[in-house]
Amino acid sequence: MKIRISGFFAIVLLSVSVSHAENWPQWRGPSLNGVSNEKNLPARWTTEENIVWKLALPGLSGSTPVIWRDRIFLNVAEGDDLYLWCIDRTKGALAWKKLLGGGNVKMRKQNMSSPSPVTDGKSVYVMTGTGVLKAFDFSGRELWSREIQKDYGEFGLNWGYASSPLLFDDSLYIQVLHGMKTDDPSYVMRIDKKTGKTVWKVERPTTALRESPDSYTTPGLLRVGKAVEIIISGGDCVTGHDPVTGKELWRANGLNPEQQPFYRVVASPVIFGDIIYAPSRVKPLLALRAGGRGDITTSHLLWSSPNGPDVPTPVTDGKYFYVVNDRGVMWCLDAKTGKEIYGPERIKPGTYSSSPVLADGKIYVTNEDGLTSVVKAGPTFEVVAENALNDYCLSSPAISDGQIFIRTSTNLYCIGNNAKS
Repeated sequence: MKIRISGFFAIVLLSVSVSHAENWPQWRGPSLNGVSNEKNLPARWTTEENIVWKLALPGLSGSTPVIWRDRIFLNVAEGDDLYLWCIDRTKGALAWKKLLGGGNVKMRKQNMSSPSPVTDGKSVYVMTGTGVLKAFDFSGRELWSREIQKDYGEFGLNWGYASSPLLFDDSLYIQVLHGMKTDDPSYVMRIDKKTGKTVWKVERPTTALRESPDSYTTPGLLRVGKAVEIIISGGDCVTGHDPVTGKELWRANGLNPEQQPFYRVVASPVIFGDIIYAPSRVKPLLALRAGGRGDITTSHLLWSSPNGPDVPTPVTDGKYFYVVNDRGVMWCLDAKTGKEIYGPERIKPGTYSSSPVLADGKIYVTNEDGLTSVVKAGPTFEVVAENALNDYCLSSPAISDGQIFIRTSTNLYCIGNNAKS
């Protein structure tokens, strides 16, 4: 009887442990906002200390790892070709890789591997900057394939396509917001994840000029009560769409109040509770109350800040809103009122393209030199640690099951407490 009881409690403890271990299934994590509920995460590491394993990579990418239990998926550029890599997390070794297509080109910092994959735990979906969209099962079997540019025309962004798909329920939501190098309209589409077929495709009009129609953001997901909306940012505005039909439900202008011709948007919208935070090209950063219809530019504006980011997407826990700009200057704002709690505060001089993530009472911020600053979450600015990997980094950190994953141009690092022991 004692053995049975012990076995029962072992199963209970195991199930509790598993329930607390989070996956990182999309670019901005389990809640799509850069926040993880993981605890006991490492705050300090070097290229050797607290490194569980590292896996050599063939080159740079802005694509972030996505993780489901013992599988890690990466969008990878190898010379002229683009691949989806599947990595065995327990071994830190390549399990399989599948060719997505050719045509990789470098455009300033990014290349055609920039979009991050997404997974539902059974299948993985990946899009390239060339418009190839494919689905695979976890064994690497291709389920379906699309070529978005072949179906709907060439992308016309000045610096190449880089938006990641949004996976929700039974569909992928994909935006193509462009205009610098095309007269074709921008659009949003819903694709059935099982078949790869288009469920709907709607135009998304804009009055933005020159490069300002271009958006490198990823769609956001708003869930308030039973209401669900797809949030699209770029082209001088932010819009909410019905996921069933694609219909535009509301629109907030004001991302480019002076109608500047080079106001492309890189940082994605952030949704927490019933508030939508929409960055632009530094200023303004808008906070909008959900629930509106039609033009909500002024009626649902909660606050606006001139201290937004350009490239890094902000992060919030609903109480504090954290902004890191491209130069490593940080602000903390009241998430509901926009009141400045602290800032500007310098983290570490350098260029920041990676987006901060929030977990375990800490904000992890990685710059392009591979230095991750760990900042204490809360109303007081405090840098807890600075961790150098001494390698070029564009990708945002991913967190899962007590470990942090950071992708540099030469390695994928799995970082965990007391790794050597």
